Amino acid sequence: MATTKPYAPPRVRIVHSTRGRRLFGGGTSGNEQLTAATAVILLVLFGVLGITIVALTRLLWLHLFLGVLLVGPVALKLGSTGYRFMRYYTGNSAYRRKGPPHPAMRLLGPFVVLSTLAVFFTGLLLLIAGPGASMALRDLHKLSFIAWIMAVGLHVLGHLMELPASLRAVSHQERRRHRLPGSQGRALAVIAALAGGLLLALAFLPLIDAWSAAGLFNPRYFHP
Repeated sequence: MATTKPYAPPRVRIVHSTRGRRLFGGGTSGNEQLTAATAVILLVLFGVLGITIVALTRLLWLHLFLGVLLVGPVALKLGSTGYRFMRYYTGNSAYRRKGPPHPAMRLLGPFVVLSTLAVFFTGLLLLIAGPGASMALRDLHKLSFIAWIMAVGLHVLGHLMELPASLRAVSHQERRRHRLPGSQGRALAVIAALAGGLLLALAFLPLIDAWSAAGLFNPRYFHP
């Protein structure tokens, strides 16, 4: 007598989207990697910017060009760190487990953000105003730069020891097993930030040329 097997419903294979994971995955480790990678780029560009300040009269064009180009990476850095804070303070479990930054860094954070916005905003206003910009605007940019360099200097010192560990947020052994999700998205974010800053700097080239042609302190632009 033939026996019949009990009916079993067909197995439904659930296919998870890998595209979304490649672009947006990674969680707290991905956010940490993006922040660290952007920080390295900013350290290099800020180092070059510091060289232009030493010889500002001769390298004014490069100082202005880099200042505008930096808008993109700086915006990405503020976005990645701001996202971590938002997720932590809105109660996301993964970010709560990771914990908040050091109390000193949390206290310093608002000063870094405000001084960064001030120095770039006044710098762009100076560039738009042209060589005839008022001394008040020039002084405001100088004061915001002093405040910014102090706040960022303390910020960098506070995180300098953490940077290598952040870049190795996923251990070598884990990376051999599986690549951290979201790597493509983070790479695209960095490229987009640099490309956006570069396009903005190219758009400002006529204003940069005007400043370079006039010189930093051309007497004919100042009136008694």
